[in-house]
Amino acid sequence: MSKRVVVTGVGAITPVGLDANESWASIKNGELGISNIKSFDASNLQVKIAAEVKGFDSELKLGKKDSRRLDRFSQFAVVAAMEAIDQSGIDLENEDTTRFSSIVGSGVGGIMTLSEQFDVLHEKGPDRISPFLIPMMLPDMASGNVSMKLGARGINYSPVTACATGTDAIGQAYDLIIKGDIDMAIAGGTEAAICPIAIAGFDSVKALSSVSDPKLACRPFDKERDGFTLGEGAGVLFIESLDHAKSRNANILAEIIGYGASSDAHHITQPSIGGEGAARAMNIAINNASINYSDVNYVNAHGTSTPLNDKFETLSMKTVFKEKAPDISISSTKSMTGHLLGAAGGVEAVFCVNSILDGIAPPTINYKTPDEDCDLDYTPNEARELDLNIAMSNNLGFGGHNASLIFRKI
Repeated sequence: MSKRVVVTGVGAITPVGLDANESWASIKNGELGISNIKSFDASNLQVKIAAEVKGFDSELKLGKKDSRRLDRFSQFAVVAAMEAIDQSGIDLENEDTTRFSSIVGSGVGGIMTLSEQFDVLHEKGPDRISPFLIPMMLPDMASGNVSMKLGARGINYSPVTACATGTDAIGQAYDLIIKGDIDMAIAGGTEAAICPIAIAGFDSVKALSSVSDPKLACRPFDKERDGFTLGEGAGVLFIESLDHAKSRNANILAEIIGYGASSDAHHITQPSIGGEGAARAMNIAINNASINYSDVNYVNAHGTSTPLNDKFETLSMKTVFKEKAPDISISSTKSMTGHLLGAAGGVEAVFCVNSILDGIAPPTINYKTPDEDCDLDYTPNEARELDLNIAMSNNLGFGGHNASLIFRKI
């Protein structure tokens, strides 16, 4: 018999807050996390803005040893996981940790460490390369470090599906609990790729906005949009079977009721024409949840601010929600956080849970000029109170990945 899966803890580090509560308060208020890059000299780059995490003290959170031996993307993951565990109230010493999984993904892994060590190789030679290069760089090390920090001895792996990574990680953890393979999991995504090579790379593929004003650069669904702004951070959920949560009298935040994933099989960076692949992922999630499309009240869209994504994602939502599409509150929180790549789905899942708890659809800020190709309700510029029972979170990735999660009030 399949199980029900609930969320009992959330953790986040974002460009608008150093924990989940601070991040959510900023998102509700429409606060912008994008600014001129401060972590390095970006004067020789075409793109000089990003959504950086501000004020993060890794030594304070993790101690000097772990701070030095973990890449920034792993640091974010471990700190967010600790927050989610704290909120859940679980006493892991009294749990069977062989049934506790860590499933935390990253789109690009330790690219900052790799970039720094390449400079060392070039300037000082191979004998000066750090022995921690490989374990700091590998994308799976966020999940591995979370597992070691928390003592999670169940299934431990790290999905890599580009910008759908965080959503797929949560969806795969959900599936494992449904099947009875595990009782609980930390699941989500993490990313720290704000460095010259990553920005230059995304810029060369014409994915980043060319606008230098942080207040105008990332404007999902707006007619003048021209690309996304790179962000960093982590977002994770602590999820468990409903029976397990009840057995320990846990405070339940929301229920996960559906997950869907698909492939475009179309292009390395562009979405399928008309958003067909994204629509399939949403429909799979709806069918998996045993609900009707008309039951969905809110959608946290992928909404990257690229011309093609927003156009085709709008078409995909029209395909799925049919006559109900104009009535659904939709928002892209990337307008505030920037695009966190593999962490996006994890962070946006945290926002969906909080949307349900507070009955609020967060805004899509920077929205000024309507686009005839993007003609749904994107909750422009101000949050909206909502009788919110069921929320959907969508994320799509380079390589044709599409993923959708559905959350329900409980």
